[in-house]
Amino acid sequence: MKTINILILDDKEENIISLHALLRDIEGVNIINATDPNKALKICWNDNISIALVDVQMPEINGFEFVSLLKSNPKTSHIMVIMVTAISKEDKYLLQGLQSGAVDYLYKPLNPDITIAKVKSFVQQIWIQNELIKKNKELEESKIALLKANQEAIQARKSKEIFLANMSHEIRTPINGIMGVMHMFKGSDLNEEQHNWLKHLDNASQSLLMIINDILDLSRIDSGLLKIKVDDFNLEKMVDDLNRIYHAKASQKGLAFNIQVDERIPEYLRYDSLRLQQIISNFISNSLKFTEKGHITLSIDQLQQKDYRHKLRFSIRDTGIGIKPEAVEKIFLAFEQADDGITKKFGGTGLGLAIVKRLADLLSGRVGAQSEYGKGSEFFYEGWFEETEYKEDNTDNSPLTYNHFPKLKNLSVLIAEDNELNSFMLAHMLHSWNCRVDVVKNGKLAVEKAEKQHYDLILMDTHMPVMSGFEAIKKIRSHSEEQAHHTPIITISASVLEHEQAAAFQVGADGVIGKPFDPIELYEKIIQVTRDQGQENK
Repeated sequence: MKTINILILDDKEENIISLHALLRDIEGVNIINATDPNKALKICWNDNISIALVDVQMPEINGFEFVSLLKSNPKTSHIMVIMVTAISKEDKYLLQGLQSGAVDYLYKPLNPDITIAKVKSFVQQIWIQNELIKKNKELEESKIALLKANQEAIQARKSKEIFLANMSHEIRTPINGIMGVMHMFKGSDLNEEQHNWLKHLDNASQSLLMIINDILDLSRIDSGLLKIKVDDFNLEKMVDDLNRIYHAKASQKGLAFNIQVDERIPEYLRYDSLRLQQIISNFISNSLKFTEKGHITLSIDQLQQKDYRHKLRFSIRDTGIGIKPEAVEKIFLAFEQADDGITKKFGGTGLGLAIVKRLADLLSGRVGAQSEYGKGSEFFYEGWFEETEYKEDNTDNSPLTYNHFPKLKNLSVLIAEDNELNSFMLAHMLHSWNCRVDVVKNGKLAVEKAEKQHYDLILMDTHMPVMSGFEAIKKIRSHSEEQAHHTPIITISASVLEHEQAAAFQVGADGVIGKPFDPIELYEKIIQVTRDQGQENK
């Protein structure tokens, strides 16, 4: 504990000696004596005095004047002053001392017990004040450190978002071109061998897309940007979709794929069906990856029922390689595999199960795993579902291939896209819809084209060299020709970050399409924006 400096000021040496003798045994104090008020002022300025016991009656400068001088100087105004006096105890002298800045009085002859008690009390106050000052300083330093850390976290998050946006663009752009060409092939006459090639190409594209989606999903969950969307869905239909997808994939590996559904479970439920299917699909894909022979079984069981709420368990059991006991716990951690050699042998990012765990937390559900090494594993998800009376339209809406869509009646379209494969694929689709197409490679050329002639529609990539899509849209919207202000513009962006898609509307876009896109999505968006401008039937 820091020592407290106490000044005793009295013009009579004998008074100082007696007062010093009373106070010397108080713990944690250092006593400094002075008989000259001017010397005492210098001591107060230089020696960090906390308490001063000041005699009232002194030559040249009396006690009241001395206290006033202390209180008028910012460097000494904090000092607690106790007046020591032998004069009358009348109120006027007491008031004069308090008005000058003193905090208390001691009357001569001094009562030893009262004197020691009062000084101890003020010493304790000083210690408390010093401790408060210290704590406040620490709190302020902590606050500054937290603010700095928060700023660094914000900057790190921004840097991560920029990196993810760039990575998303760089990966999704070529995937979009590949998948677009695949759609072109699907609309043409192919023999059985070519269909098989196309199937392999489709699987590879979907795998690439799954990796980038895993990374983006994990980032969105960690940033609190992924939202749960509850809706009514048909469990039976979801099961049929899963069976159609994974039965074929299991058959390709010579595996049996089975689904067992508890008959007590209602057909229609209310839940975030998209995220539920994402969890189940991740589990099944994981089992497919690590199972070479035997079977994979999806079981859906009812564990509890409370009125219209049902606690369901979705479990996937396989006869795969299994997981070592010490590795079971870490498989739900990001970038972790049960075995370091697994990545080399089977591939994967180690993100799938980490995303499943985070999705389960968002859904207020529970995931887990159990395994017997070398014999197989079981993964499960449990959650509460609400029964609903929802009925869906069972009309067959099987989509046509893009080259069989109704024609768009000679729309004039400008494509601004720096990737040649993407612009080739877009132009091909638009030509099949009876559109006239011009293609440019950056936003600057798009602005120049739009200034020279009128287009019924502009398809604008957002990330391009020379001038970005956003800058180009701003210039087109501010063009002197009034007609350019209303030309429908659809941005085609490889970014899936919500703020970037929102920014497209802010600069004047009429629609946003993400890469890779389904041709029907683009077709419907074109119908929508051109109808809004009365140009569809031009």
